[in-house]
Amino acid sequence: MIDEIVGWRAGLDDLLARFAHRFGRAEPRRQALSYLVGLLSPLASKNGWTLAEAAGDTMPDRMQRLLNKSAWNPDAVRDDLFAYVSEHLGDDDGVLIVDETGFLKKGIKSAGVQRQYSGTAGRTENCQLGVFLAYASPAGRTLIDRELYLPRGWCDNLARREEAGIAAGVGFATKPALGLRMLERPITAGLPARWVTADEAYGQDSKFRTWLQQRFGYVLAVPRNQRVPTTVGNSRPDVLAANTPALAWKRRSCGAGAKGPRLYDWAVASLPGTA
Repeated sequence: MIDEIVGWRAGLDDLLARFAHRFGRAEPRRQALSYLVGLLSPLASKNGWTLAEAAGDTMPDRMQRLLNKSAWNPDAVRDDLFAYVSEHLGDDDGVLIVDETGFLKKGIKSAGVQRQYSGTAGRTENCQLGVFLAYASPAGRTLIDRELYLPRGWCDNLARREEAGIAAGVGFATKPALGLRMLERPITAGLPARWVTADEAYGQDSKFRTWLQQRFGYVLAVPRNQRVPTTVGNSRPDVLAANTPALAWKRRSCGAGAKGPRLYDWAVASLPGTA
């Protein structure tokens, strides 16, 4: 067990060494390592206070300073991450996964917070929404990028934007548009991938699908009431599924879940090429 911990920490030190040049001083470099260790730890709650305590600090000031005031560029570190992931997990059949998650909040000061639907909570809550990009291959999986969803009401409120530290150049973008923005970055950086997958929030967006058709294979969920083209006219996915012969369906596992194997029924049908 001790050998495993030592090996894990050595691997983390090697990872941080790749990003060390992004920090001009030793103190934020050390604090970044403590931050990563805290995020990977089994803490029940992970915030400025708990991460600081896990690092041996009596106050969260150092951890907050790393995130709010230290001179380093998170986007530059993200670009370094692309190269690291490509080296360790890269595969020509890699899969890029777009999804969003909500972060429940009690106040109104956090950037982008408002009452909106959170898939994490399964209901409308006061929360922030982030759109995330993950990479998966036979060698493993990891998160590689993120974008904060900024609602239109926030974009139009200059005083609120300034108070939350939102740069003037940040404008409104839909969640599918944020997803496309993230998909372009690792591909430009040379991360190998052949497939993209996302849920119906992205599958129902014609611009999202059209962009993918020119670049990737993809599997996207769509709402059951979305009109899709067939050889005999447009139809709904639920109608097509109901009329598919029983022998065409195959049950496949998507791996183990919290409540056991995640089993889904799949059938394949050819549709006319269209966005």
